Amino acid sequence: MRQRGEEPGWALLDALLEDETGPDLAALAGTVLGLPERGRYAVAVVPVGGCAGDRPAGAQGMRLVWRSRPDRDIAVVALGEADPQAVAALLTGGGPGPGGVSPVVDGLSALGTARRLADAALLTCGPGGERVVCLEGRVTAALVAGQPALASYLATDIFGALLARDPADRALLVSTLDAWVECGGSAGRTAVRLCCHRNTVLNRLRRLEELTSRSLSRPRELVELLLALDAVRLGRGTP
Repeated sequence: MRQRGEEPGWALLDALLEDETGPDLAALAGTVLGLPERGRYAVAVVPVGGCAGDRPAGAQGMRLVWRSRPDRDIAVVALGEADPQAVAALLTGGGPGPGGVSPVVDGLSALGTARRLADAALLTCGPGGERVVCLEGRVTAALVAGQPALASYLATDIFGALLARDPADRALLVSTLDAWVECGGSAGRTAVRLCCHRNTVLNRLRRLEELTSRSLSRPRELVELLLALDAVRLGRGTP
């Protein structure tokens, strides 16, 4: 630490974020920084320039300790009784995202894992993302985002036949599938969301099935469609 010219506390915290190990490293970092070795923690990552404004040091019983990197800022969050959604809301209040927040981890020794999961959440924001998001509920999108070549292949292989369609038509079909998924597979609720008749929704989904040669009623094929949809959301395809 002396060779790197860093304050001991920050060097210890950086070591934990990078998964470095050593005897009593977490305990020593906690003592130096005044953080409990055990407890509920999360990590948030925000690209430089994202969530404009001062980096908050705490709110709602949370304590945030910030570390800067060339391309992003990292917050170690002692959650107390709060949850990762509260972290996302706090950071979003500082301005448009993107940003990613990890799930809850147990103790300082798990900060490296939390940092990687926060990075994965950030990837799901896609190009032009303006929200700070939690990984919870976005795991499949994170898996797709972490494999750019596979994501591009999925989008092209599954939605490729749509490329021959009129841009407005293919966007309509994909947006209908997106709404159907968000509505839990209910054609009725999808119709309400899209302000159209239920039969219109069903007809669009049938056309999508024909063009993709996949059925929404077959689990494996539905999974492929949903992964391809995530790839499209992340800008890996053009339907």
